[in-house]
Amino acid sequence: MLHVENLTKKLPDGRLLLDRVSLKVSRGEFVGILGASGAGKSLTLRCILGLTKADSGTATLHTEACGGKSYDLLTCKGREQRNCRRRMGVIFQGFNLVKRLRVLDNVMIGRLARIHPLRSWLYGFTDAEAAEALEALRRVKMDMHADRITGSLSGGEMQRVAIARAIFQKPAIYLADEPIAALDPSNSLGIMKLLAPLAQETPVVGVFHQPEMTARFCTRVVAIKAGRVVYDGDPRLSHNQLQDIYGDELMQVLRPAPTTPEPAIAESSRSLPVLANFA
Repeated sequence: MLHVENLTKKLPDGRLLLDRVSLKVSRGEFVGILGASGAGKSLTLRCILGLTKADSGTATLHTEACGGKSYDLLTCKGREQRNCRRRMGVIFQGFNLVKRLRVLDNVMIGRLARIHPLRSWLYGFTDAEAAEALEALRRVKMDMHADRITGSLSGGEMQRVAIARAIFQKPAIYLADEPIAALDPSNSLGIMKLLAPLAQETPVVGVFHQPEMTARFCTRVVAIKAGRVVYDGDPRLSHNQLQDIYGDELMQVLRPAPTTPEPAIAESSRSLPVLANFA
């Protein structure tokens, strides 16, 4: 459903940031992208999304809806680009939620690009759409918080709302950029338990730092080192393989996965930046 081939990105001085990155993602796959800091993991995702312009290569999204339409992610513009982005459910590390709004409102924002601007200004969403959004919150165990102001949530709870927003979008693929990087191990485990089942119906591609999490939940791992794909296969990597991928950074990323039940998520007063929603 997603086919990336020879994706290349250079700095003005000619230094390669991405060197012919290629990967394929199909139905039923949960693909984790691993690599050391600065390897090009998030940059790959940003180029696929069109948030950063690649210098060369191709990225094609094939959707089963609308007669099986295919989108060239790197060249589409205008209305075609907006139609394409509607079919990508994006989950950011920084959540990208409007903290002054209710939880339910933040979920419904995920479908703003699908409705006419006049309806969004004058009438908002229908009761049926609100019921769908509530069901998306139920899937991430946040339906009981639908009327809470989003800014009062903890980091783990905010990421659950961000996942619910992506679910409500009904995408052809989920793209997650380090969705657990800012979370503690227990909340990270909870988020991975939510993402893995989504892949059974819609493919998921995620950038991660934690090889123990991708080994446990992903169906496949793609490793990037110095902008090049150096591994694509079984998510259960040996210590020698991880050493080759991470180098001196390996000991910083290795940590045991929690085995105890996920505790209730405590509220946090930590201020997080409000970023614009991708949709």
